[in-house]
Amino acid sequence: MATRILVVGTYDTKEDELGFLADCIRGQGGEVVTMDVSVLGDPSGAVSVSKHDVAAAGGASIREAADSGDENHAMQIMARGAAVLAARLQAEGRIDGAIVLGGSMGTDLAIDLCAALPLGVPKYIVSTVAFSPMIPPERLPADVQMILWAGGLYGLNSICKASLSQAAGAVLGAARAVERPSSALPRIGMTSFGKTVLRYMVPLKPALEDRGFEVAVFHATGMGGRAFEALAAEGAFATVMDFAPQEVANHLMGSAITAGESRMTAAGRAGVPQIVAPGCYDLVDFVGWQDPPERLKTREIHAHNRLLSSALLNAGERREVARALCARLAEATGPVVFLLPLQGCNEWDRPGAPLHDAEGLAAFIDEMRRVCPANVELRELDCHINDPEFAEAALAVLDG
Repeated sequence: MATRILVVGTYDTKEDELGFLADCIRGQGGEVVTMDVSVLGDPSGAVSVSKHDVAAAGGASIREAADSGDENHAMQIMARGAAVLAARLQAEGRIDGAIVLGGSMGTDLAIDLCAALPLGVPKYIVSTVAFSPMIPPERLPADVQMILWAGGLYGLNSICKASLSQAAGAVLGAARAVERPSSALPRIGMTSFGKTVLRYMVPLKPALEDRGFEVAVFHATGMGGRAFEALAAEGAFATVMDFAPQEVANHLMGSAITAGESRMTAAGRAGVPQIVAPGCYDLVDFVGWQDPPERLKTREIHAHNRLLSSALLNAGERREVARALCARLAEATGPVVFLLPLQGCNEWDRPGAPLHDAEGLAAFIDEMRRVCPANVELRELDCHINDPEFAEAALAVLDG
């Protein structure tokens, strides 16, 4: 059976571009399912999923959308419907991937549609605003691909054809090549940073695999946390080892490197057992080529690279972080164990290291003891998070 790609856009204004995209996919041996998300006009030919179908799935009608007099309201109706129908088509095995074409309005809709598709289903957005800072990182699906639609605001030309043809080949090739996540082994989701700052994953991964688990380690720099949360919400993990919840602090302190307000909530809502530790709780990451958030401008800054810098939190802010972590964990419906290393929580905060702050660490520990919720078992460990004893303690919790 040929690989089938869902092609989505406003056929009343971008029929030529969408037709070119579909022809490219068919020319490479793929099949196309078309979805029209227009509101005002009509396509010149038949489409697989009409705008009337989309509006109905969004809980309204095309007439209601058009008569609202508000294009934002109208497109949100279409976005809801497109997301519902795309998820249904994928669940029924009628599509193998999706590609959505649009400007700012179409991209807004595309994000919702792609978010409705499971991780591992190829999802591409061809957009005039790809990679723009107007797109909140917390809205982006974990494995979405975006391609800038250069020169494509209105009508076909050789420049935009280059973008469209590449996108067609990318989504079709991805749908043919993808190896979807397997459920053959129970899976543990773990958060971390690189081995220079957090090292527990090095001993833990083989030890967990020896116990019959698959281990997926997520880089907790915004999008990694988004992927972690999305999979936890789907019940993809038997247990989570959320040892690098720094994205919570990032969000709290106004950093653009955020996984959103819902970070550290999905596993708890799903009742997934959680083993938690405060790796890098004392740092806030921000975009290295931008000014730091206002409240952090006077801090000592560690430049990790040209993309990423970190600021050290003071004692009061560390107490804020402790309260934020505990507030999220208090809502968990499954078991939670919080491992609290009393000697530090990243390699740079050891005694003699450049970011060591004994007073700040003591404040965090004190606040954790004070506000840890009743549903969370707090286990204090007389070690550093990068010591072998920490990994051994985590394994002991899991084995228990």
